[in-house]
Amino acid sequence: MSQPPEAEASQHAQSLAGARALLDRVSLIDGHNDLPYVVWMHPEARGDARRWDAARLHPETDTDIPRLREGKVGTQVFTAFIPTMVDDPLRARLEVIDIMLQLEQLHPDVFLPVLAPDDIEAAKKTGRIGLLKAVEGLVGVDRVGHLRLFHAMGIRIITLCHNETLPFIDSATDRPGKQPFSAFGAEIIAEMERLGLIIDLAHVSADGQRAVLDVAKGPVIISHANARALCDHPRNVPDDIIKAIADGGGIVMPTFVPVFLQQNIYDRMKPIMDGMGKMKEGLDKAAYKEAKKAAFALFERDGIELICDHLEHMRNIAGADALGIGSDFYGGPNPPGLEDATRFPYLFAALIRRGWNTGELEKLAGGNFERVWRAVYRPAPAMKA
Repeated sequence: MSQPPEAEASQHAQSLAGARALLDRVSLIDGHNDLPYVVWMHPEARGDARRWDAARLHPETDTDIPRLREGKVGTQVFTAFIPTMVDDPLRARLEVIDIMLQLEQLHPDVFLPVLAPDDIEAAKKTGRIGLLKAVEGLVGVDRVGHLRLFHAMGIRIITLCHNETLPFIDSATDRPGKQPFSAFGAEIIAEMERLGLIIDLAHVSADGQRAVLDVAKGPVIISHANARALCDHPRNVPDDIIKAIADGGGIVMPTFVPVFLQQNIYDRMKPIMDGMGKMKEGLDKAAYKEAKKAAFALFERDGIELICDHLEHMRNIAGADALGIGSDFYGGPNPPGLEDATRFPYLFAALIRRGWNTGELEKLAGGNFERVWRAVYRPAPAMKA
């Protein structure tokens, strides 16, 4: 039996107040956001963060400083993504990493560089947002020395591939290579572990994920993916892998991207999104707009309720210790209820109404992520002889 409107409104207000109080106290860590790529591709900014001005509200997008503040983000993982088929991928990657460095330099009162786990709490205590840098997809990387370069530039998370299979690892959304995970891939994993980099298996094929789990010595993450049992998208994670990652002490971080939330939305968007992330010029904007409009008409419920379903499915099979949040803002159109970075408290409020306890919510917000990072972190490792 449904509640009277007044009682439901009161319950929503109380849960939202509780969520905001929780996120005032603990560090909310969002595990994936592509803002640096957006600044790199912006026709006017063209990689100049000063021109883009993150301090200004950008109503045409979903992430900027005002909305990160309103959304109570404690530490934001920004990723240096580049398309697979871009010319000179290493140069392009350095340009996108530089945008993150620009954000830190232009807004020192807002962003604190996060280079070690203790920096998460330091950002919270000083009223700043931690900026944790990631690389998404090792396009153009053909030697482990590139990983040392990324680490020296402040990168602390590496997603092995994006939407296209690379010579050493199979992507979930491309044809498989000769083997899902090569000997060079094993060298990459070993060097990441030596450097204390977080291994991110988002975008990796299921067989590739299993192969990495066989050789990884510590916990790994999947920074932005949902449960395949609820939405049969190849980017989503099968139950056996969710459980295996949890058994190794790692986490899976559900994401807000609509095609990973609801099956018929994925089915409708698939033809237009198959090439996403491969070409520098991106999607056919007119076709994308038309497909998005048609797909959004298929939403059966508020996006927050859908992401809660994925979170609860994962909690049921792997436990509350296996979860985080990875919005992937700018990774796709955003569902109703999760339109931009202001909406994190509303997600936590919905989980409060579903009966999640304080300990579970603290782990989801960032406690689990911080635990994984402390397990793999290595302070300034020396060069191998």
